[in-house]
Amino acid sequence: MMVEYKLTELTAESPPDEAWWSAILADAEAQVNTTESTLVEIEPGPENDAPIDWKWAEKLYKEDAIITLTVTGFNRGGLLVEDDRIQGFVPISHIIEISEETDDEQRKEILAAYSGRDLKLKVIECSPKRERVVLSERAALAAPGRRIELLDTLVPGARITGCVTTVTNFGVFIDLGGVEGLIHISELSWGRVGHPSEVLSPDQEIEVYVLHLDQERCRVALSLKRLYPNPWDEAVQRYQPGDVAQAVITNIVPYGAFARLKAGLDGLIHISEMAGNPNSPAEILTEGQTVQVSILHINAERQQLGLRLHSLEGESM
Repeated sequence: MMVEYKLTELTAESPPDEAWWSAILADAEAQVNTTESTLVEIEPGPENDAPIDWKWAEKLYKEDAIITLTVTGFNRGGLLVEDDRIQGFVPISHIIEISEETDDEQRKEILAAYSGRDLKLKVIECSPKRERVVLSERAALAAPGRRIELLDTLVPGARITGCVTTVTNFGVFIDLGGVEGLIHISELSWGRVGHPSEVLSPDQEIEVYVLHLDQERCRVALSLKRLYPNPWDEAVQRYQPGDVAQAVITNIVPYGAFARLKAGLDGLIHISEMAGNPNSPAEILTEGQTVQVSILHINAERQQLGLRLHSLEGESM
């Protein structure tokens, strides 16, 4: 079940605020909880009530150092790791041997196989107030200090190449070579995106646009769509109400169908704008079908485009 949030459109002038990040993190937590419910029961390792050396943990985080810890157990969301000074958690998305394609049974087997192993890790979150230390095996693939170097180099508006690590309902995480950034689903395309997996896949190498970064919290907001011109900027000049254009059906919903005039320019054909009064749009339309549509109205500022089904390919209506 995906949790939906209405998020403000991001720009370099209006960077993500705490409300934006809170919504993202809440959505991430909801997805983790949903995923975990399908997995096996918790398999904890040995109990260890020794206090964490928080000064040491914070030093590891600030210096972006690599540390070796032993896996003492696992739960549905990842690995439990520790040594005599620190203990923490490695989320599934930060474990090298687990990918988006790994099914639940394979995930359980892989997690169990990690037990007792020594792992090279980096601290990616250190919160004494929450008594929380989060570590990453993926981040440790980059040299020590790489995160600091990268964050000092990145600026809003920069273009950088990264690799897709995790595809979620709400967006895509990109490894920038020591720091993970997030492309929210709203920043994947100027057009409508049903699910991020329609646009990107794990391990895919892509160029991304840096929207905003928060060095203190190590948060990087990225965009894919801003590498390309916004088709809505010219939509009003190119299309007027009454114009007839060719479009491709991209998605069928109970109340109508979405049709794409060009990359990033999607409009809605409401069921009431379909000839023949079909009970369902699926009676006359299929995804990928080419149709002729009439422009009813267009609002470039809100990126809204209303269409009427003019004719199907090869026939008139």
